[in-house]
Amino acid sequence: MASSATGRKFTFVVIGGGISGVSCVEYLSSLCSEETIALVTATDVVKATCNVKKFGRTLEEFDVEERSASSLFEQSPNVVKIQSVVVGIHPQEHSIVTETGNKYYYRKLCICTGGTPNLITRHPCVIGIRDTESVLHLKSKLSQARRIAIVGNGGIALELVYEMYDCQVLWAIKDDAIGNTFFDEGAATFFLPQIETNQPVSEEKKNLMKHTVKRMKYGIETVTNNETCFLGNPANTLSGGALGPDWCSEFSLHGASSKEKGYRQVHVEYKCEFKQLLNPEEFKRCGEQESPFPLIKGSSLDSADWQVYIQLSNGKIYGCDFIVSATGVVPNTQSFVLCAPFETAEDGGLLVNSNMQTNIEDIYAAGDVCTTGWDPAPHWLQMRLWSQARQMGMFAAKSIMAHFSNEKIPLDFCFELFTHVTQFFGYKVVLLGKFNAQGLGNDYELLLRYTKGEEYVKVVLHEDRMCGAVLIGETDLEETFENLILNQTDLSAIKDILLNPEIDIEDYFD
Repeated sequence: MASSATGRKFTFVVIGGGISGVSCVEYLSSLCSEETIALVTATDVVKATCNVKKFGRTLEEFDVEERSASSLFEQSPNVVKIQSVVVGIHPQEHSIVTETGNKYYYRKLCICTGGTPNLITRHPCVIGIRDTESVLHLKSKLSQARRIAIVGNGGIALELVYEMYDCQVLWAIKDDAIGNTFFDEGAATFFLPQIETNQPVSEEKKNLMKHTVKRMKYGIETVTNNETCFLGNPANTLSGGALGPDWCSEFSLHGASSKEKGYRQVHVEYKCEFKQLLNPEEFKRCGEQESPFPLIKGSSLDSADWQVYIQLSNGKIYGCDFIVSATGVVPNTQSFVLCAPFETAEDGGLLVNSNMQTNIEDIYAAGDVCTTGWDPAPHWLQMRLWSQARQMGMFAAKSIMAHFSNEKIPLDFCFELFTHVTQFFGYKVVLLGKFNAQGLGNDYELLLRYTKGEEYVKVVLHEDRMCGAVLIGETDLEETFENLILNQTDLSAIKDILLNPEIDIEDYFD
């Protein structure tokens, strides 16, 4: 990797060291090794995909590892790392300006600045989870905590609740079932036994407590007043790229409980939202009583000297040591929107067309920072997940290179079908198409197969054709179901036996 110099001209400039930005740079470098490429990143730590396993036309599984940008691109002499924060974009002269005052010129620019945690409120006792530094901050605070509150019902919340032990966990969700972002009530019921109070953590997790993580990590020593902040917030503190698919398994997240070591202690408050945060003095003045937390093996922490109190919309008030805000992310566009006339979507993302182009000539966007502006395929939808960040980053590179060569490029096949492979509560989870019947109203049919503790299979049918599926556990059905959705096979004759475990569906369609 070459070094940078102010005023230098590059063919391509990519802003952001997350999965989308790194994927874009890697693919651009492979497509045109003779053109100069600059990766502008707030820190030297970037997110790189590895161990990619493709097991279908669009289905793939991969790991994400943290790497030094310098080492990642050391074999790519045409790639230059610029470690700084971009504070200005000047589309007319095709240049960007960094916080150090340096200016760099581009012919094509791709913005991959990701998202920022959507915090419920800004307070020293409220933290968001986005990158490795924020997880390390969480781990440090958790080691001294007796009780914490988690607000949110998405992927981060699901993983945290499962991975935490030796402290009481209050989980506040606005839905009537856990994991509503990904699952229906049936799948939630399948997972619930995994977080039952008084349940001991697995031996595998206990072993993790005693060993360090083998995957290399790089620290970012940028913490202000012992509080973790995020790129795009008023403090403008540097942050790394978003966490990868297996982030939680690499950390031992245990609290300070002195009783019954190695147990989960989770209480879920359903159909409620965060109302307000109270410090101890405000709680005393409000005249309300603290809500009792369900006991674990006879121990109680109620009426303890809490750092903060959380009041929920159902009227209950719980004391805790700190709160984790896991309520999703917002596109990190603030600084760019102010300095250039970008068109944005209702959710604040940079609006892009089917070639990942923004409304400004020669400027593209990919990953969490953007919002798709094209009419999606019947079985695809945008969700701000690492799998889509990689797909968007690579397709942005393809589009950039095609336009640079004055060629046209069709929308990539990966946008034909929504696919996501991950893990929740120790189970493999595959989501396909309109997995929660998104946009179908009441005009659909569900097929279910459920084996307690082993697997949960849900198929969404519309007019006897599969349009979505949720696969939990080692079902070995993902590739077959992917083909059935893409081919829109008429299943009217076999839908009654489609999920029969005695029938090899894969052989049936061969």
